[in-house]
Amino acid sequence: MHVKDLTIDELKAVIRGTIMEALEELLPDPDQGRTVKEQFQQELLETQKRRKLGVQGMAAAEVRQKLGLTNR
Repeated sequence: MHVKDLTIDELKAVIRGTIMEALEELLPDPDQGRTVKEQFQQELLETQKRRKLGVQGMAAAEVRQKLGLTNR
């Protein structure tokens, strides 16, 4: 098949795939091969459950206030 025979969507898919391959080669995953502590993994799973249920998290302003950070 030639490029001239591709539809616009097919060409976009080819380009997208090529870019993803290049990025994966140039920017390897820094976390590859590392493990996650069990407690942290459970916290992530709980957060995922809450999001699926539509439970809202804490607002950024509230987090900043709790941490004693101020807007600059």
